Amino acid sequence: MEALNTLPKYVASSTLTDPAWSGTTVLSGDVAAAVRELKAAPGGELQVHGGGVLTRWLLDNDLVDEMTLITVPVVAGQGARLFPDAGPDLALDLVESRVGSKGVAIQVHRPAGRPRYATA
Repeated sequence: MEALNTLPKYVASSTLTDPAWSGTTVLSGDVAAAVRELKAAPGGELQVHGGGVLTRWLLDNDLVDEMTLITVPVVAGQGARLFPDAGPDLALDLVESRVGSKGVAIQVHRPAGRPRYATA
């Protein structure tokens, strides 16, 4: 696995112009088009680490192929939500699931459009 410092990095921002981290490109303007172009280029996968607002925006713009969600067995009474209280529902297909020796669950999902709910 290559070190993160040696890989290209992209930041979606409307204010940042000169990133300090070497190898970083700022995506501004039509970010959706820029992400589609990056996805179409050869050379591997794009990853988002953290960033709930960006993750939700990518999902809303149909730019996510796969999500790895890591659940740590701790109940936190505070903090930012990954998914907001309001917004469109999204169905997910489970691709892979495993649990580590400490109880950490790692699930890989693919977006599967809008969910269909049972009706009475």
